[in-house]
Amino acid sequence: MTEPMQWVSALSTQASLEAAVQEVVEEAQSSLNGTADLGFVFISSAFLSDYPRLMPLLRSQLPDTVLLGCSGGGVVGDRPIGSPQEVEGSAALSLTLAKLPQVSVSPFLIESASQLPDLDGPPDAWIECVGVSPNESPQFIVLADPMTEGLNDFLRGLDFAYPNVVKVGGLASVSVAGGQSGIFLNDRHYENGILGVALSGNIVLDAIVAQGCRPIGDVFRVVEGERNVILTVESDQASGTSQPQTTLAALQEIIQSLDGEDLKLAQNSLFVGVAQSEFKQDLEHGDFLIRNLIGVDPRLGALAVGDRVRPGQRIQFHLRDAATSADDLNTLFQRYTTQPLPSPVGALMFSCMGRGEYLYKQSNFDSSVLASYFQHLPVSGFFCNGEIGPVGDTTFIHGYTSVFGIVRQPSPDVAR
Repeated sequence: MTEPMQWVSALSTQASLEAAVQEVVEEAQSSLNGTADLGFVFISSAFLSDYPRLMPLLRSQLPDTVLLGCSGGGVVGDRPIGSPQEVEGSAALSLTLAKLPQVSVSPFLIESASQLPDLDGPPDAWIECVGVSPNESPQFIVLADPMTEGLNDFLRGLDFAYPNVVKVGGLASVSVAGGQSGIFLNDRHYENGILGVALSGNIVLDAIVAQGCRPIGDVFRVVEGERNVILTVESDQASGTSQPQTTLAALQEIIQSLDGEDLKLAQNSLFVGVAQSEFKQDLEHGDFLIRNLIGVDPRLGALAVGDRVRPGQRIQFHLRDAATSADDLNTLFQRYTTQPLPSPVGALMFSCMGRGEYLYKQSNFDSSVLASYFQHLPVSGFFCNGEIGPVGDTTFIHGYTSVFGIVRQPSPDVAR
């Protein structure tokens, strides 16, 4: 009989780093049988001056555990065990320990963009960079400093070399007071770079990507555009009978049809969703990559968005607010829990700094939604400066999003 995975999380709000480390290590180890194979640590930026001391303190108590983590403007963990808490803007330290039988744990570190292979090169170059064979069907948790060059290229390379496997994670952050973010691997602190871990074997990492938006108006197909500027569109429902119109004119028609709260939201919470499937006929929740609307050219009637969009792609305008974000998250968890899957053993939460108390006007919202579907599920994570997760088969860096990595064992009928 296969030994079950163990996954525990602990949280400390002690102001002293030594006391916080001692508390989370003792609490996590007390709930774990045996030595942890993998550990995640997330530290609030209130401990900025203590970053270099964090990993030596942890390593002295966890000498045989692969450890990785980063700083966050807020930290998520269990306090007490099985009760998630989000700590924003004050001192906090979160530690997850996992015992993973029959799982290969392979950490990697890329300190600069010069280490990244050429995007035009073969997948073997990316495989050598990460150090794991695609034949092992690895799943990835990725952490990075947001100022590191080549982040998008790295994710494109991972998707190229390791297609159809989950990659989740987040970009290190600091509080609104500012400061330097940090990433951590084993016994060291790094100010820049990309690090992560590949997990392969008797483990599944499922991704839930909650972008927190709802659509308004029709779906349009891009007729004319260049890079991130959309010049003209036509209705996707028109079967070729409609005339193209400027993107601004299409948006103005939609705004004129709005009233009440939606009209107010359109003034400052308007986004563009870019469909990620070229072939799916009936687009639905989760099929769009949400991007910022970053500029308008009234003379040309063009809109600029926060990503490249090519002619032929479909777009739809979206709105975001607290109620929509809550509905989106519940919809995704409801969909996930209806699947006949083994029960999860743990979760990682990567949430945007623009969510949390800033969005919901209350604490612990996203983690509480998770807990309502999976009671006593250990969870840890942090508030990010960018969230990493898939839409369709492609991995992106998101904003205003909560990405959950749900860890479970494979279904009995699935060989890995």
